[in-house]
Amino acid sequence: MQTLNEILIPLMERLDRIERSIKQNQVSKIMTIKDLVSYSSLSETTIRRNIQRGTLKPFKKNGKKLFRRTDVDNWLKG
Repeated sequence: MQTLNEILIPLMERLDRIERSIKQNQVSKIMTIKDLVSYSSLSETTIRRNIQRGTLKPFKKNGKKLFRRTDVDNWLKG
């Protein structure tokens, strides 16, 4: 029969991993152009062209063009 510690310690470790994963996903909700290139498998030129056309709208923070992941997903879906 397992002791309470043998049950709780693995459970706590799993919860810690889940929490770290959630935090990482929250961070990745904002993307740079390089992140967007990697995420979408599109070229930087294609992305910049769509920014110029106004079909993909970034916001600026500290002089960088940033994108919300939800906006990017909607743009990719068409």
